Amino acid sequence: MKKLLTIATRDSLLALWQAEWVKAQILKNFPGVEVRLEKIKTQGDKILDTPLSKIGGKGLFVKELEVAMLEGRADIAVHSMKDVPAELPEGLEISVITERETPDDAFVSNRYKSFKDLPPGAVLGTSSLRRGAQALAARPDLKVESLRGNVQTRLRKLDENQFDGIMLAAAGLVRLELQERIAELMDHQTCLPALCQGIVGIESRVGDLETLELITALRHQPTEVVTAAERGLLKRLNGGCQVPFAGEAILLDNGRIKMEALVATPDGTQVIRLQDEDDQANAAQLGLRLAERLLESGAREILSALGIETH
Repeated sequence: MKKLLTIATRDSLLALWQAEWVKAQILKNFPGVEVRLEKIKTQGDKILDTPLSKIGGKGLFVKELEVAMLEGRADIAVHSMKDVPAELPEGLEISVITERETPDDAFVSNRYKSFKDLPPGAVLGTSSLRRGAQALAARPDLKVESLRGNVQTRLRKLDENQFDGIMLAAAGLVRLELQERIAELMDHQTCLPALCQGIVGIESRVGDLETLELITALRHQPTEVVTAAERGLLKRLNGGCQVPFAGEAILLDNGRIKMEALVATPDGTQVIRLQDEDDQANAAQLGLRLAERLLESGAREILSALGIETH
């Protein structure tokens, strides 16, 4: 059995929480193994003065971690799955999906109890085109401005009165024990979550059975199923941070899986929203099929205008 396991992780507090959680689970199951963290700054962590949509797509927060694995400096990388591109480098795989925390978006404000309470002209901060587009679709009277940085940085900017309210993933606030900052969990009719939001995945080298032995117990099969559906849609839409699209899959009691997804223009003036369901065994195909229906319903034109090709 492997005696030393090295985890590649970003060095933000939230990323470190996720990596430390994985470390703790491994040590609980294999107390004789030494687990160390390799802290790495990614491109997405370094460029903080530009909206994510301007500096590239998914991969901004994972590429350097993947290089560390391919070069043998790390055995696994712990990711927020919403940051992981649909296509992985040759030789790497997402080998474990852990149990999902809430996928909801959180509205945070020191002045207003809910999103609907924001007055006309209020300034809403978000790093996400998806959140911004849906906010404007619901409230075209708002002013949406870019908000970058880790969770603590975003909260500090709110506390400095740079924004009337901000939106960010509730899962990060819960994991960092900051849930008291949440004014409101956004209902999904107003703001559908990001694909795979709240899901932590573990990436490893293909065929590294010694490493796989240490992490397999962290698998959560129900979350694996919804991840397959949501990443199926991601793969077909060729999406990243430049695309205002969203989606969530949920498991039904009858053994089926239901998924809702949307694609919007960045200004929120056009929103294409559809849903579908299938047997859980067909989760990935469900995501692909729903993506095709979105494309046929007008999403292809929206994505093309954003420079995203969908053949």
